[in-house]
Amino acid sequence: MTNLSNTANQQQPSPMPFGRYTPFVPVDLPDRTWPSKKIEKAPRWLSTDLRDGNQALIDPMTPTRKLTMFELLVKMGYKEIEVGFPSASQTDFDFVRKLIEEDRIPDDVQISVLTQAREDLIERTIQSLVGADRATVHLYNATAPLFQRIVFNVSNDECRAIATRGTEMVMKYAEEMLGAIDGTADFLYQ
Repeated sequence: MTNLSNTANQQQPSPMPFGRYTPFVPVDLPDRTWPSKKIEKAPRWLSTDLRDGNQALIDPMTPTRKLTMFELLVKMGYKEIEVGFPSASQTDFDFVRKLIEEDRIPDDVQISVLTQAREDLIERTIQSLVGADRATVHLYNATAPLFQRIVFNVSNDECRAIATRGTEMVMKYAEEMLGAIDGTADFLYQ
């Protein structure tokens, strides 16, 4: 394991004056547990700074710049870092592989990758994670009404089916390629 910062790096609480703000009033739903909970401390933050994809088509980060940024985020104490969109480009795929193959991910840091709910992209994304100790697969499906109607020409039910099928594909490929799902690996699927 490459030591990128001191061993006691921890995400620091925000210096924001959060005491000035009125807390969210919980919703009373007796058959649920989470709506009545209150946030009493700063949440853990997930950095998405390394996912430049379509947002940076003219000037995407080079692998060297991404690695420098990853090391900085680790040094700053981030414990969850989205490292890319491995099915979107060979550069992103290779960057995820570099982090894993060169053992650059500290034991207390969990990487995250992004993929659309399409089987070919999900398979490629899971391939990028082979050998990782832990990871989050962030699966998305455009659900805005205009996307549903104009881009995909699908109903709400069909849109939900795309998301459900995508989740099934993440689970399938994770089990096949990562040995996950059986309880032996610590992978999260969102």
